[in-house]
Amino acid sequence: MRAIVIVLDSFGIGELPDANNYGDIGSNTFLHIIEKCNPALPNLKKLGIYNILDLPKKETFPIASFGKAAERSAGKDTMTGHWELMGLITQRAFPTYPNGFPNNIIGRLTEAFGIGIIGNSASSGTEIIKQLGAEHMRTGKPIVYTSADSVLQIATHIDIVPLDKLYDFCEKARHIMQGEYGVGRIIARPFAGSVGNFTRTVDRKDYTLPPTGETLLDLLSAAGKDVWAVGKIEDIFSKRGITKSVHTHTNTEGIAQTIEFLKKSFDGLLFVNLVDFDMLYGHRNDAQGYANALMEFDNSLPTMLSLLNDNDIIIITADHGCDPTTTSTDHSREYVAAIIYGKNVKSKNLGIIYMSDIAATLAQQLKIPYNLSGQAIL
Repeated sequence: MRAIVIVLDSFGIGELPDANNYGDIGSNTFLHIIEKCNPALPNLKKLGIYNILDLPKKETFPIASFGKAAERSAGKDTMTGHWELMGLITQRAFPTYPNGFPNNIIGRLTEAFGIGIIGNSASSGTEIIKQLGAEHMRTGKPIVYTSADSVLQIATHIDIVPLDKLYDFCEKARHIMQGEYGVGRIIARPFAGSVGNFTRTVDRKDYTLPPTGETLLDLLSAAGKDVWAVGKIEDIFSKRGITKSVHTHTNTEGIAQTIEFLKKSFDGLLFVNLVDFDMLYGHRNDAQGYANALMEFDNSLPTMLSLLNDNDIIIITADHGCDPTTTSTDHSREYVAAIIYGKNVKSKNLGIIYMSDIAATLAQQLKIPYNLSGQAIL
């Protein structure tokens, strides 16, 4: 028995009722991309993607069940979204530092690194290396920064700080950023190139807090099921409950690896994250890039669906929003799409469900006992 979950990272589908608490009134990632760019999505259309919002393009006879999923967890972070999709609710949002990290933290980081730090502000990653890249190359001091998300990011040039040294900085930062300072992720952000022409490399690495409780991945692996991960899933769950993982760097790689895994026999869950929607397009307010990425994914769907066995299900969803058409470059507090397809799954408008209902549905599909958050919806 197989189940496949594909997370289109940041594919929101309209503001949640509490969006005002997060400064996200009016956000609707999918709708605004449709209105601005009008991408051709014939295969997602057949599955019912337009039906979720009752848009004019909706399919008369969609072939999948469709709805939108609400987040119960506090926050709008990658980790809280993914954890909730696997049945774990986060009651307290991870700390954020919109004004930079406090002096005591900077002091501890400086002592641990053995060198001073530059930056310490909330900033776009591409912008801060433009601003401070030359100073970093001159002094060797790592660039430490954050964003509206619960992250501490460290950027260094690969010719100045070797990758293993950057990763060592991140491991030390992860040890320090615990408890009340426990940001969700420490992220290594290596970059290359010359002043005025810096580019980030594909050697990003995330150091996350482990899940604060059991997830569906733990239950599946304990039951002897396969849990295969594609993309940054292994980072988000600190590798816990995962039996096989391939760490891809782009949507194209992630789609190709998903197809390769679908050609294989396994008993359990294939869990995929496609990060480009968020990292390259949502955060950079690139609506057309986002639309192009949706079309690339749409083009891959016939191949994926043709590889499903009779009893398989595939769920297409997301972890949060990141509306590229707003002035914000940060995640948005939104419902996420929930599309469930299988040869034995009847088409149905699911209306509003919870993200954790997806975990319960997966447990039902894979026939294991389930005692976490959520209710099965098939």
